[in-house]
Amino acid sequence: MSSQSTNGLGIEDLLSSIRSCTLCNGLPLGPQPIIQAAHSSRILVAGQAPGSRTHEKGVPFDDASGERLRHWMGIGRTDFYNPNNLAIVPMGFCYPGTGRSGDLPPRPECAKQWRASVLDRLPDLELTLIIGSYAMDWHLGKQSRNLTETVRNWNDNWPKILVLPHPSPRNNLWLHRNRWFEEEILPILRNRIASILSRTTSL
Repeated sequence: MSSQSTNGLGIEDLLSSIRSCTLCNGLPLGPQPIIQAAHSSRILVAGQAPGSRTHEKGVPFDDASGERLRHWMGIGRTDFYNPNNLAIVPMGFCYPGTGRSGDLPPRPECAKQWRASVLDRLPDLELTLIIGSYAMDWHLGKQSRNLTETVRNWNDNWPKILVLPHPSPRNNLWLHRNRWFEEEILPILRNRIASILSRTTSL
């Protein structure tokens, strides 16, 4: 399905088309697009691509990275996996495979085919959380700097956008070296999310 042919689709029909997509048919574990969204989503988590464990489970962030991300956000699984609260739209919807230094980058065909169509159908987004350089480049473009600089200068795009380090345990060294992230930024993030979700649940 071309990007032009998605113009008349509602969000549910678009998500159905995405979940049956086989654009990247040569992937090592085969295509299995993973996405969470609803027309009323208020917060967007824009990550890289599912890992192999996510591919197996079919559930995004159902691992140690997800536990840390939810801790950073100050929410539990119920709020996190409620698409009326949270859209999870990675740069690539399928597991791309593994290279010499870890998982391969998201397949570029995915964002080109689907991303603008999905975001166009999320009119109520109040906050976008960006995880990873590919998502950072797509959402911020020329504003992108290296990760540490961008996270440190969080106020440049606040309160609409916040760039996060990856919550993977592999990032423990970065978190240890940059304690200001948890001490200064996370309380502000949690307050913002609590405010958004309190208005969502009162509707």
